[in-house]
Amino acid sequence: MTKKPWISLGGIGVFAVLLLAVAPLVLTDHWLNNLGKYCCWAIAAVGIGLAWGRGGMLVMGQGVFFALGAYSMAMHLTLETAGDRIPAFMVLYDPLAPLPAFWEPFRGAGFTLAAIVLLPVVVAGALGYALFKRRVKGAYFAILSQALAVALAVLISSTIRETGGDTGLSDFKYFFGFVLNDPANRQMVYLIAAGLLIVCLLAVWQFYRSRFGELLIATRDAEERVRFLGYDPANVKLVAFVVSALMASIGGALFVPIVGIITPAEIGAAASILMIAGVALGGRASLFGPALGAIAVGWGQSSLGSTWPDGWTYVLGLLFIVVILFLPNGLSSLPARFTGRARRTPVEQPTPAIAAAELEGVRS
Repeated sequence: MTKKPWISLGGIGVFAVLLLAVAPLVLTDHWLNNLGKYCCWAIAAVGIGLAWGRGGMLVMGQGVFFALGAYSMAMHLTLETAGDRIPAFMVLYDPLAPLPAFWEPFRGAGFTLAAIVLLPVVVAGALGYALFKRRVKGAYFAILSQALAVALAVLISSTIRETGGDTGLSDFKYFFGFVLNDPANRQMVYLIAAGLLIVCLLAVWQFYRSRFGELLIATRDAEERVRFLGYDPANVKLVAFVVSALMASIGGALFVPIVGIITPAEIGAAASILMIAGVALGGRASLFGPALGAIAVGWGQSSLGSTWPDGWTYVLGLLFIVVILFLPNGLSSLPARFTGRARRTPVEQPTPAIAAAELEGVRS
């Protein structure tokens, strides 16, 4: 990665051309909208690749941050659709009740965009600081993060009047003044999602080739050595965790106008595990693997899930097991294997010599 950074940058350029120029020309409106949905998942997956693939943090609760962005956007679009009135689903449950106080600020577009960015940063920062400073990691971190996703989904399901409960928020007519039923505007929303996916790939590409990227890998592989050399591994992991949360929130925010609905089912434990499965399938430690894996899983869910809803989950589970057993670095490692130039870069603990060499590179 660090030896040939411009090859990866060229790959991002090709990916951008395919998503931004080719796809709108060759795909129908239906499949372009589906591709936009996959791009939203891919944005979250790129962040998971940074935190899990490079940082070693199995973030199984990204549904929490996906929900922060999604429900922030959904509340704004719901209020934009309702105008000066109370949203229809609230009137259904209590015609005389006023609009909840925490909804009111989301009438403003500026506040909504700020919430999409700042809420995940604040929540992930506070959560990560509390956990990483106490050296919570491994299975304990994964279980705790997933438990938070389950708790948030249950909370939203139980607050029917405030959040729509299990039925969620839907029937959005406008997107910051643009009519969502207009095909041109829907294509615009797709282009925004695809463009932000490219921006996230560029950001992660820069992270990977920077000194911080090397330090993140060293922290993943030899945390105690990093600490003995004067760095605080908690701060290193915290930055990666916050960036991952921000990307998940952005993906969730764009998911809402593209799909047209957000429910607790899209943010709970099952949704978070589906994101992890896509990242593992594509290759968690590679640049393009998480995004391509998320798009592939999304396509499988839309295609096989609609024709074979009972069997799609088993197919995904079998594929996940095969990849973990025979391709631990994901499908992105196949080209290197075929060409015979695969470098052994294990995701888990390497030898101390490798970690020491990485740390010396960071120091220099």
